[in-house]
Amino acid sequence: MNAAADPIYPFSALVGHDRLRLALMLCAVRPDIGGVLIRGEKGTAKSTAVRGLAKVLTVAFEASGDHGGQLVELPIGATEDRVVGSLDLQKVLRDGEHAFSPGLLARAHRGVLYVDEVNLLHDHLVDVLLDAAAMGRVHIERDGVSHSHEARFVLIGTMNPEEGELRPQLLDRFGLTVDVQASRDVDVRAEVIRARLAYEADPAGFAARFAGADAELAGRIADARASLPGVVLPDTELRRIAALCAAFDVDGMRADLVVARTAVAHAAWRGAGTVDEQDIRVAAELALPHRRRRDPFDDPGLDPERLDDAMQQAAESTDGPPDTEPDPPGGGSQPDGAADGGPPRQGQAPGTRPSAPPSPVFRTKALVVPGVGEGAPGRRSRARNRTGTVVSSTTEPGAGHGVHVFATVAAAAGRQDGPGRLRPTPDDVRRAVREGREGNLVIFVVDASGSMAARDRMSAVGGATLSLLRDAYQRRDKVAVITFRGQDARVLLPPTSSVYIASRRLARFDTGGKTPLAHGLLAARDMVVRERARDRARRSLVVVLTDGRATGGPDPVDRARAAAARLVSEGAAAVVVDCETSYIRLGLAADLAGHLDAPVVRLDQLRADTLTELVKGQSDRGAA
Repeated sequence: MNAAADPIYPFSALVGHDRLRLALMLCAVRPDIGGVLIRGEKGTAKSTAVRGLAKVLTVAFEASGDHGGQLVELPIGATEDRVVGSLDLQKVLRDGEHAFSPGLLARAHRGVLYVDEVNLLHDHLVDVLLDAAAMGRVHIERDGVSHSHEARFVLIGTMNPEEGELRPQLLDRFGLTVDVQASRDVDVRAEVIRARLAYEADPAGFAARFAGADAELAGRIADARASLPGVVLPDTELRRIAALCAAFDVDGMRADLVVARTAVAHAAWRGAGTVDEQDIRVAAELALPHRRRRDPFDDPGLDPERLDDAMQQAAESTDGPPDTEPDPPGGGSQPDGAADGGPPRQGQAPGTRPSAPPSPVFRTKALVVPGVGEGAPGRRSRARNRTGTVVSSTTEPGAGHGVHVFATVAAAAGRQDGPGRLRPTPDDVRRAVREGREGNLVIFVVDASGSMAARDRMSAVGGATLSLLRDAYQRRDKVAVITFRGQDARVLLPPTSSVYIASRRLARFDTGGKTPLAHGLLAARDMVVRERARDRARRSLVVVLTDGRATGGPDPVDRARAAAARLVSEGAAAVVVDCETSYIRLGLAADLAGHLDAPVVRLDQLRADTLTELVKGQSDRGAA
């Protein structure tokens, strides 16, 4: 049978993933929950579950004599015009009329909008999707066109955390989050294999076996949707929700609203007319874990014992009279995630006790690549890409992003003889040249040799590296970590967008031995070459954290200088962080920086204003 004609793998045939299935169905019952973010390693049936749900929704709409349930997939490379819609340029040029061409959000109305690898989608597009999902409507004001249309859909995003995280602000905008992973139970894994092989052998027959179960789910979703307006949320349970969210110290009020909506949807799903404690617990398990992550280094998830305690405290708070006294300063909660199991303190590494963070983590000054690039949108270096501010127009084929309306009209007007109706032609079209910021590949080259192995020095280096990693996370960079010690260099972390994984790797590397500085620089050079072959537009910034010593092998200093020259020849920008802490400074790191044509900054100056001047000087040289 032609694979294109094969029926969708049935939603009811999924083995395990009960929490994922429940989250998807609750959002199908009540789309204004805000969608589901599915996090998990590759090969865990994330996409299969989403496509199966869309089929169930189609059946649910058909059963009620309505239309809907369409699955719309948003590609990672989609532009904002493709997502929200844009000016119909063909009609403008042909008829001289302003007209709006709807985008993917209009197509997804009453269906499912699916974004695979949502963590790789640019932040401003994620904001657009989440706003539409929350409001159920899209408003567009652009190019002289004002337009609004309904867009009620179930938003589902999937992501592999190893490929990068969403910012906490965007995580919070998703209603529910589910972490999925392949079962380690042999019986469950065997059942997954058995079901998949049966589907591949006879897709139509396999789908027919589960058609009744899928139809039953569709009917249950339709019934729950119909009963939703009649479900009662008692004031005692509303107070329980407020107390529970306060206990977890979540920011803002979005968590409270999402828990309330999810609890009502769950009550409707199980056929109850009133929300009770079990509905709130399920809602909390789905709506709160991702809202507790205040930092990219925090462990995800919700501790069941912590939830039990919070539910108990919330129950006790609903038994007494309402508290009309004002909250004490700070809301009465323990600061900095004290030993009650709350969120870790700022700078706390994953898996450590709050009372003993391993390294001081601080806010660093920005390091940038000089010149103007053309890389993926981000927040580090200057670049010309689709999200920047319009600075000029161009007629060069393939250049620019979007239509420069004013320049297009001006070109048409300049060609017109005398008064009359303006008639632009395709030759008049001007593209907008936009300048904004890009994300870079930031390669950390960390000296782990014996000269750096003193505990206080490595603690400072660890804190600086974690601070730079957080900065890379906020600026939407890819990061890589190389360490060198003994006889060679080691790629501790290949290029990734997940600083959480980077921080875990940094917590475990070995120290001691000689200082093969040349090996570290050559490893960085090789990585720059490999990554350029994969993505020519993404520029590299090499951050070398070392005291500048070079030992091991013949002529270690000369070899380090030659390695620096090879790295420079690849066009990679560099910054040297001088980790020397002796009272008498040898200036070896400054010598290395000279051979890398890079600024040098002392470890204790990473957050000082002098770094801004150093980087500005490098940028000026690069632009000259």
